Amino acid sequence: MSDSDAPATSRWSPAELTPGYFPAVMATGIVSVGALLTGHGILAAVLFWCAIVLYAVLIVLTGWRLIAHRDRVVADFRSPSRAFVFFTFIAATNVIATGFLGTGRSDFARALLIVSVLAWLILGYVIPWTAVLGSSHRPMLDSANGTWFIWVVASQSVAVVAAGLDPLDERFRDVLSVLAVTAWSIGVILYGACAIFVTLRIMLYRLDPEDLDPPYWVAMGALAITVVAGARIVQMPDAPMVNATRELIAGLSVVFWSFATWLIPVLFAAGVWRHWFHRVPLRYQPTLWSFVFPMGMYAVAGIYLGRADRLPLVETVGSAWFWLSLLVWALTAGAMLVSAGQRLIGGRARTRSNVNRR
Repeated sequence: MSDSDAPATSRWSPAELTPGYFPAVMATGIVSVGALLTGHGILAAVLFWCAIVLYAVLIVLTGWRLIAHRDRVVADFRSPSRAFVFFTFIAATNVIATGFLGTGRSDFARALLIVSVLAWLILGYVIPWTAVLGSSHRPMLDSANGTWFIWVVASQSVAVVAAGLDPLDERFRDVLSVLAVTAWSIGVILYGACAIFVTLRIMLYRLDPEDLDPPYWVAMGALAITVVAGARIVQMPDAPMVNATRELIAGLSVVFWSFATWLIPVLFAAGVWRHWFHRVPLRYQPTLWSFVFPMGMYAVAGIYLGRADRLPLVETVGSAWFWLSLLVWALTAGAMLVSAGQRLIGGRARTRSNVNRR
């Protein structure tokens, strides 16, 4: 059978579904959190339910892909440039858990935290082994990219939910405080390691405009969620682990927010270099959600940090940035719907054409 006779549905095969779609859940969920923090409850609820529906659909499709196309999943795990995207499942799970915390459903948040911690522990050891240490791809540095920072995002998302649950669950206060501070600390160390690897890749290997894709914005988003996790830890009730690190985390959170702020013009300039000077088309692709998520996370980071450390200017910046993140989310969501509609219409047209030829 020739390519022209291939079933039109092949473009929708779960074999092509990658974990890179989970950032859509992350972006929608974090913009929902921003809406709640800025007092827009109805908008927050609508966005949160959109995130839940999308999360459920992606879980089903990912399970389908794992069963029906295991070879594709294994290939992704072994790819240094794609494997770290699996950490988006952890971050998406914890963004949904954070939304449940905001609505008072701590029972759901607790269950999702357990799932995410188990996935974090397993993937945190499996992915570095399969994609880096056990990979036959050498040299390794030429595969380092912005997706490596998602490991940081996953770690800090665990810290965010653990810190948020602590005041609501006194029975496990010590456990949650240890988990929150440990996950935050691991995330900070991982950020330094990822930053070194990605910087060396940029300095030692040619970087084409096509390579500088939206996931590089996760470098800023990882800092932003580190700030959110730090601010939540600072607000936690007294516990030995929290008391030992509260002042350190509070100070470092301000440093990380400052550096995240500094990175924003750099990343925008890289986008101009990519799309304006080198004419790379700006059209919808799933990786665009890796740009939307950092935008929303930076807004939430400013709000949380401003309130935790009593920095009104930082809170004002975060509240104002929320509207930009909401605009970016709306544009990306609209582009996704248009793209899906075009593919659906095109698929039906090809099906009718194939039937007529037969």
